[in-house]
Amino acid sequence: MIDSFRHKGLRKKLVETIRKRGGISEKVLEAIGAVPRHFFMDSTFLDFAYEDNAFPISAGQTISQPYTVAFQTELLRIEKGDKILEIGTGSGYQACVLIEMGAKVFSIERQKILFNKAKEFLPSLNYNPKLFYGDGYKGLAAFAPFDKVLITAGADSIPQALIDQLKIGGILVAPIGQRDVQIMTKIVKTSETDYKETKHGTFRFVPLLKDKAKGE
Repeated sequence: MIDSFRHKGLRKKLVETIRKRGGISEKVLEAIGAVPRHFFMDSTFLDFAYEDNAFPISAGQTISQPYTVAFQTELLRIEKGDKILEIGTGSGYQACVLIEMGAKVFSIERQKILFNKAKEFLPSLNYNPKLFYGDGYKGLAAFAPFDKVLITAGADSIPQALIDQLKIGGILVAPIGQRDVQIMTKIVKTSETDYKETKHGTFRFVPLLKDKAKGE
């Protein structure tokens, strides 16, 4: 794998594209600029790795649009040392952006092919999130509470288990909605039983899948 001067130049242009859209901090932009997105793309799409678009990966999933990755990351208000639960590892690109910002990432993937690929591939890039194969709707109660929770696929609603596993004062970010369009939703947990919810525009995500299929 080579991160050439051309790749770095294209990545710099991508960061400028995201910066011009506004609302993204320099800290998040630096993380986007540090992660070689072309490493996470299928060879068919390598020439498009630094366009601000989503592209297909294995198992009918996608690598998210870079602006969307930046937007979700910005909403999380990442601090160095944050313990983050990510629902939907996918290619692993989002997890690596979070790690670049100093977060400790626990990531769940329910597609076995993607889980296996991430488990083998990410350490080769010196990114080492804790990866789990399982049902993202259930979270990781054994490792809770988390400072932040990020859902990277469209969910009909926010699973209560994930709110329960969020610490008081913690933030959860998720695209919520049915069919093709979701509303980016931010939850700030204010007590064991209460939280504040805000909405931050419409996005398009693949659906969050529930339960592992038998035999996977």
